[in-house]
Order: sequence, then structure tokens, then C-alpha cells
Amino acid sequence: MALTHFDNNGKARMVDVSHKDDTERIARAKGSIELNEAAYGAVLKGESSKGDVLAVATVAGIMGAKKTWELIPMCHSISLTGCDITFEKRPRRDSGGGEVICTCTVKTTGKTGAEMEALTGVSTALLTVYDMLKAVDRGMKIGEIYLMEKDGGKSGHYLKEDHHE
Repeated sequence: MALTHFDNNGKARMVDVSHKDDTERIARAKGSIELNEAAYGAVLKGESSKGDVLAVATVAGIMGAKKTWELIPMCHSISLTGCDITFEKRPRRDSGGGEVICTCTVKTTGKTGAEMEALTGVSTALLTVYDMLKAVDRGMKIGEIYLMEKDGGKSGHYLKEDHHE
């Protein structure tokens, strides 16, 4: 498979998508953050010294998805028709802390996909959780961030093989 972000001379370029048809596209990405007991408690209570952690992280994730083209050099500016950030809280029995799983689902109708927007939405949301709770846990660990699913466009449907909901 040829890499499309390089020209014939090996120089970086933004791919021309003007010849592509507009199609409905959806992408879902997931990531996690591990928290100590105090930080996890703040998430469960919905409060920290900076406010409701997951409410702020939701807005940050949506903003991150919308601004992906400003952060990733070869991404096109796409018009999102929807962006949903969700969180799942999982206690860790071994440490008293917990883990927060973030999922970002992005929708668009256009000439190019939404994978990078979904991945950026998850990343931004998890970084916001870290920022809001770093006063009580500097050892938080952001885990794997990955594309779970995408659909639409020429390449069709993709579902991560080991993904089970």
C-alpha cells in the first residue's frame, strides 16, 4: 500500500480529496486513564478543585475533535455532524483507585474520514482528566488509545478484531 501523504519525491503533502464523493462516515476511538484512590474519588463525586472532571473533559474532547485539523498537519478540515464523548468508570480492587475509559464517536458527511478526529477527541478528553486531577495524582497513566471502528468512504467498514463491547 502506497503512503498518500508523500509525493513522488518523498516530500510531505496534503492529499487532494476533491475527486472523492461525499459519504456518511463514522469513527469510534477508545482510551483509558488509571487514577489513584483520591483522584478516582473526585471523579466518582463529580468534583475537584477545578470543577466536574468528566463534564469538563467531555467539552474538551468535543473541542479537540473539532480542531484536529489544526493539530495534525496533514488532516483536512472536516465538518463534524456529531461528536459524542462517553466515560465508563471501573474501580480497581487492588489499589483502591480506578480507571476511566473514554469513548469518542464522531460523525461526518464528507470526502474524507473521521478517524483522526475520534482519536484526538479521546486524547484531549483524557489529557483534560489528567490536568484537572494532577494536584492529587501526578502518577496517572493514560493507556492505549486506539481506533475501535470506522465506516464510510472507499475503504468501507473496519472493526478492531479483538474489540468486544
